Amino acid sequence: MKFRVSVIVLSLLLALVPSSLVYAQVAGATLSGTITDPSGAALVKVEVSIKHSATGVTRTVTSDSAGFYTAPNLVPGDYQVTVAARGFSTSVADVTLTIGSNQTLDVGMKVGAANEKIVVTTEAPAVQLASSDLSAVVNATTVRELPLNGRSWTDLAALQPGVDTIQTQPSFSVGADRGNRGFGQQLTISGARPQQNNYRLDGVSLNDYANGAPGSVLGGSLGVDAIQEFSVLTSNYSAEYGKTSGGVVNAVTRSGTNSFHGSAYEFLRNSALDARNFFDGPTIPPFKRNQFGGAIGGPIFKNRTFFFADFEAIRQSKGISALTTVPSLAARAGLLCSIPQGPPNPCTTTQLPAGANANANGVDLAAAAYLPFFHLPNGDIIGNGDLAQYTFAGQQVVNENFLTTRIDHKFSEKDALFGSYLFDRTPYSAPDGVNDVLLGSLSARQIFALEETHIFSTGFANSVRLGYNHETVNNNESVAAINPLATDTSLGIFPGRTATQLFISGVTPFLGGVGGEPTYFYRWNTFQFYDDAFITKGTHTIKFGFAVEPMRLNIRALSDPNGIFKFGSLSEFDDTGTFVRSTFLQNIPSRFQGGIASTLSPRNLRTTLFGVYLQDDWRLRPGLTLNLGLRYEMNTMLTETHGKLSNLRNITDATPHLGDPFFNNPTLKNFEPRIGFAWDPCSHF
Repeated sequence: MKFRVSVIVLSLLLALVPSSLVYAQVAGATLSGTITDPSGAALVKVEVSIKHSATGVTRTVTSDSAGFYTAPNLVPGDYQVTVAARGFSTSVADVTLTIGSNQTLDVGMKVGAANEKIVVTTEAPAVQLASSDLSAVVNATTVRELPLNGRSWTDLAALQPGVDTIQTQPSFSVGADRGNRGFGQQLTISGARPQQNNYRLDGVSLNDYANGAPGSVLGGSLGVDAIQEFSVLTSNYSAEYGKTSGGVVNAVTRSGTNSFHGSAYEFLRNSALDARNFFDGPTIPPFKRNQFGGAIGGPIFKNRTFFFADFEAIRQSKGISALTTVPSLAARAGLLCSIPQGPPNPCTTTQLPAGANANANGVDLAAAAYLPFFHLPNGDIIGNGDLAQYTFAGQQVVNENFLTTRIDHKFSEKDALFGSYLFDRTPYSAPDGVNDVLLGSLSARQIFALEETHIFSTGFANSVRLGYNHETVNNNESVAAINPLATDTSLGIFPGRTATQLFISGVTPFLGGVGGEPTYFYRWNTFQFYDDAFITKGTHTIKFGFAVEPMRLNIRALSDPNGIFKFGSLSEFDDTGTFVRSTFLQNIPSRFQGGIASTLSPRNLRTTLFGVYLQDDWRLRPGLTLNLGLRYEMNTMLTETHGKLSNLRNITDATPHLGDPFFNNPTLKNFEPRIGFAWDPCSHF
């Protein structure tokens, strides 16, 4: 028991201390370029107006002494860019900016009257001209229009090169193992493990208590209608990205526009439309799934304040056919090897003898008290007649409620603010493996982001962001008894506890009465603070900033609180077929393990991440940009609020080290240089 708890706690501790961690601190896009006259000379102090097509919000910048302009941290979307200069015709271009992108728009001005407009037709460049990162964007149309079973937007990340979904854990419906590693989508990016990735929404890290992907008990992330778009960065990301040694999934929520828009929907799945599964009984297990919701967005004050809200719900009741192995009717009556077998595993029919601690059939009284936990067989007899099949249809019930809201407000030409809030609560219940106890898991998440951007001058902007990530998980908790005996405390090994777990070779395990299965409670809180500055100096676009993220994880693990008895097979015979013993029916366990529930105390773990970075994107030539950056990121050493940590630091140590620090801090020298370039060989060099 202590070993299992230690392994779980250690795994979570290591997940909290990244060795080379990233998170892109800004979700907005950057538009930059050079303004030139017909001869190719730079035009100075040219006004560039960048208007968001949906909201009318406008950002105005001017070109510097090198004719270079840049507009950082723009909300992803469609824009109309207007360039006006005295003595030249006004140029107008439509561009689409994607999340986290660095897009280039060079404008060559034509001599003419200012009231003469030249419409410039642009297309997304085939080569990234401002960044050397390897990434791909899943746009709004793809997010909302592609059919998704379950409507989890993170599934779409697998459309990108170098990204794949993998199965490294059991299904969420089986035991506690999945929940102890997080419930979210399991993605490998560039070959990295799922826990090496970082997931962000509106610039806030969404990673859960196991450093896994965000998600409910069902394993997905709802809110397809609330996601504007998201990008997947697979490698070569700039210094502004941290808290990852894998990839980055970077999403942004939808905002309202100057027009009111809304939608409503419902998706239905029903067993009346299903075919019979091979393992199903005469009738198909009932299955009903209703997924419904709606979204609405629009202006509060046109051209200034906008709102968006999305609600989605799942009501699911799914029958799952389960095939188990139980003691046969003959074995329950003490008659073993009712179907005699020859070599290589010979056995002869044997009736257990009655005894002082056995019933008339020779079955030990303590073992007989536990036999009702194994349901009477309703299928075929197996092998020598000791085992038989029992099939049942367990009902998995899920009720998920998901909400996302966002408000954007423009105070002035120099100040803008947005805030977003996400709520997701998913209770889940299903019977245990032998249909004795109803088990439940609960995941409840709340995410909050607030960001203010201030434009100090055409060459200097700053963004401040606050974030909060909270998750409550009750993993594999007993809800109620299906078999009334599961509440009987007279069958428990420990005072006040119900029946213990039974592991019998060849028999589907009985995992205890109510409260007998391992249960884990997680309370995860991260408070996030970021500051990012943007400076334009000549052809240099400089970004620098810092991140602070205190992480708080409280764990209470009830590992095997009712104990576990382990037995051999129902019957054991020697090489001549002569009966030797029945370890279970004669109550001869080989092992017992368990933890006294009153001694299983919580662990309250604490650490804080600090990161600083400097990134210079230097446009050396019109078709060549150098990306130079450096990031330093470290975690404070893991601590427990009451010093309840132990670690054998060296194999030769006589005793483990107790208390803080857990181990020597490996992150103090985490300097991460970033060097890359983006070059268009077909451009004018």
